[in-house]
Amino acid sequence: MTYLKNGNKQTLTTYSVKELNESIGLLLSIGFAPKFILKATVSKSQIKKGHLWLTLSDGQASIDGVAWSSTIKSLKFLPNQDDGVVIIGKLNFWESQARLSVQVLDIQTSISTVLKKFEIVKSKLLKEGLIDDSLRKKLPKYPHSIGILTSVPSSALADMLRTSKERWPLTKLQIIPIPVQGNNENELKSILSKLKINNLKLDALIIARGGGSREDLMLFDSEIIAREIAALPLPVITGIGHEDDLTIADLVSDHRSATPTAAIVDLLPSREIEKYNFLQNKKILKDYLKRFFHNKKKFLLTKKSFFQAHSPRLLIKHKRTKINYMVELLNALSPEKLLKRGFALITDESGNSIYGIKKVKKKDKLLIQFSDGKITVEVNSLNYDKI
Repeated sequence: MTYLKNGNKQTLTTYSVKELNESIGLLLSIGFAPKFILKATVSKSQIKKGHLWLTLSDGQASIDGVAWSSTIKSLKFLPNQDDGVVIIGKLNFWESQARLSVQVLDIQTSISTVLKKFEIVKSKLLKEGLIDDSLRKKLPKYPHSIGILTSVPSSALADMLRTSKERWPLTKLQIIPIPVQGNNENELKSILSKLKINNLKLDALIIARGGGSREDLMLFDSEIIAREIAALPLPVITGIGHEDDLTIADLVSDHRSATPTAAIVDLLPSREIEKYNFLQNKKILKDYLKRFFHNKKKFLLTKKSFFQAHSPRLLIKHKRTKINYMVELLNALSPEKLLKRGFALITDESGNSIYGIKKVKKKDKLLIQFSDGKITVEVNSLNYDKI
């Protein structure tokens, strides 16, 4: 079709509305990348007829987005309003309406949203007192049975099983499969809730997830999951992500380990260290018993010597010797012995011994005892010795 402009003829292409929209669609399919990454904030999110409809914005512009119901089933994260997201998508152009939107192929939360949610939940639980070092339960020293909550199969689980076998094979491991990312709060909550009864007779629980991006760990920033962990009656150890990753689950657990493997190391004793300690204790006990029995033997020998020195038989012997000596001494000093040697015993008529002349008067009658008899005499005179 031609028309005049400023006296010049110009030829322009003529379209119907349908033809125009088809041409625009063709240009978009030829001139735009088939897939791309879009960073945005969700200003609106709703499910209609099984499809997820989004309004995506960066604060300066906006565009619609849609995740079809067939895609939603494979998504690990469904965003809410004000969530920051990273979308893998492609352009979706409806020719009948000339309407453009982003078709979502995959969607993940952005790190800013993760950290924002983390701080919100952390602040709330701190105010309620659920994050408190004084609430942490002590880990068992020699656990008989522990539960490992992680994805099955996984490299993290394989490392944990290997480490457990190397360190302390006496502990029984109960493997409890759980989802470790995505919109699985209700499923994980149900598993944790059942463990409160502890029908498995567990001594401790390990919640583990291998490495990944911080965004992949959002399930463990859930307030719901945190409350379930805090309500468990047995000690809970977390080994989630990498050493630098910190989740809400780590804050409410009784012990946080840097990695899943570190959780096994922190919970189970080392048989090599325990063996060394046992041998050291054995040596200490042996030395102690040696000293103990040596001291006891020495004590008993001392007691033996004491009892030998103070035995009744020896005491009787000593007493008998002493008595014999006393008897001999008494015999040697007895009056009879003296009388036999020529001495005499003088008494008055009353039997009182006379030891000196001062107690004698003239005419007193005295009794003189010799070894072979007695005589009675009367005092006729008194002769005093001159001093």
